[in-house]
Formats: sequence, structure tokens, C-alpha cells
Amino acid sequence: MIAAAAPVAGAAGIGVAADAPGSGTPSAAAAVLAALMPEKLAADTSTLLLCPMPGLIAKVYVAEGDEVQEGQPLCTVEAMKMENILRAERKAVVSKVNAAAGDSLAVDDVIMEFE
Repeated sequence: MIAAAAPVAGAAGIGVAADAPGSGTPSAAAAVLAALMPEKLAADTSTLLLCPMPGLIAKVYVAEGDEVQEGQPLCTVEAMKMENILRAERKAVVSKVNAAAGDSLAVDDVIMEFE
């Protein structure tokens, strides 16, 4: 049986003591605070082409305003001496190209945007 948490005075004021160390059960205060934490929603990246790994843009195959089809090559990223061709996941229109050949990108940098 797990004992109920007891109020204790700490440096920051009155808190609630945690259950037995190593029990894996959060204290009552932790449970209350966890309920107040906002849910972090994943960003909508469905209209973006993100760089999957750190690398160098070797070639961009499309321009702004181009209509692309599913599977069409969009650009090539060189990483660790390998070329990775990034392809369109669905039919779309390119609204903005943020990277050009020779640009060095980090993970999740936006390469291009779609309408």
C-alpha cells in the first residue's frame, strides 16, 4: 500500500513530499502540476519540404510556381558522401524555394514551401 503524500515546508514554500524514493509513483503535487501542463501540438509541416539531415543542397530541380506530381524529384541533398533525392509526396504547387544549390542546411531547415 502506498502512503499518501504529506505536506512539507521547503525553501520555495509549502510543497508536497514525494512518495518513497524509487517507488516510481509521482507525488500528489506532481500529479496536480502535470494536469495543468498544456499539450504540445505537433506543428503542421504538410506544406513544407524539410531537410531530413544536415547536408549540402547539390541541386534543386523545381522553381517557384512549378506544379509537381507525386514522386517527382524536388532536390538533392548531399550528406556523408551520399546523395539523397527528396521527392514530392503528393501533387502540389511550389510557392517558395528557400534554398539553392550549394547551401548548407541543418536538420528540419525549410527547403521549399507548397500551396
